[in-house]
Amino acid sequence: MKIAFVGKGGSGKTTLAALFARHLAAAAVPVWAVDADINQNLAAALGASADFGCTPLGERLDELKEYLRGDNPRISSAAAMVKTTPPGRGSRLLRPFAPPRVLDGCVADIEGVALSVTGVFDEADLGVACYHSKVGAVELVLNHLIDDADEYVVVDMTAGADAFASGLFTRFDLVVVVCEPTLRSVGVYRQFVDYAADFDVTVRAVGNKASTVEDRAFLREHLGEVMITHLGVSRHVRSAERGCARPIDELEPRNRKSLAAIRAALDAVPRDWDRFTRQAVQFHLRNATAWANTRVGEDLADQIDPDFVLGSGTWLTTPEPVLSGR
Repeated sequence: MKIAFVGKGGSGKTTLAALFARHLAAAAVPVWAVDADINQNLAAALGASADFGCTPLGERLDELKEYLRGDNPRISSAAAMVKTTPPGRGSRLLRPFAPPRVLDGCVADIEGVALSVTGVFDEADLGVACYHSKVGAVELVLNHLIDDADEYVVVDMTAGADAFASGLFTRFDLVVVVCEPTLRSVGVYRQFVDYAADFDVTVRAVGNKASTVEDRAFLREHLGEVMITHLGVSRHVRSAERGCARPIDELEPRNRKSLAAIRAALDAVPRDWDRFTRQAVQFHLRNATAWANTRVGEDLADQIDPDFVLGSGTWLTTPEPVLSGR
């Protein structure tokens, strides 16, 4: 099951993504956390040291394209693959939790959570690149990933509406918008819902920093039934933010209950591989028309295999694992 955390900058989405990943790891289920935010803070939120040692996925993009292309006859070369290129018969698909060689070094174990990062937006990129070129590797991986219902992928997305600047937001079973009890934060949630409305994406909200009765009443009034749960101000989180991460079982019981509610909401979402494949094709065609055909010099609509549905067992190349198990 794949879940993304989005929200207004400062809403606590990175903190919540880290807490949720640690909650899953404590329950002894496999979890892969991916930092796809322009501000790469998920590792620190998980309690990793500054030198935790993880090659960014973006640095392996060329090798990843060559690997995923496999023997797919519709893809002329790895150079012709773009971030939205969908898999087809002959493509190599990925299974979570045991890596192919192409991703060696791209996964670090942080207290039972497998962590990958996209890479920072560095000085060489300023003025000449879009950050979404960094997350292209994540989009390709998720496009080719066959995960089971008891396997979890947790992605910390970019803040604000920028999370919708690529098709990455459609790659999840559930998108969670983290909302503070403020009109601005609730407004960002409504903006997200408007953006997602045409793409059949399941979007729910989680209240955060709800420390008073008034805070909780505000969130219930403005979010209603779409709010899965809420978390209050946490001394456990504040301690982690000061560099002293504590075991997840020391999180306040009310907040631990909220993490369990998020997992229950995610588990309740039906797996829909037809929708997932349809969305991948839709965004590939949009990108092909907008820029990719010109850049590659081919009609990239030809890369679409009309008889292929991800997860249906229609692939020709056996799916291979991505990450090593717990």
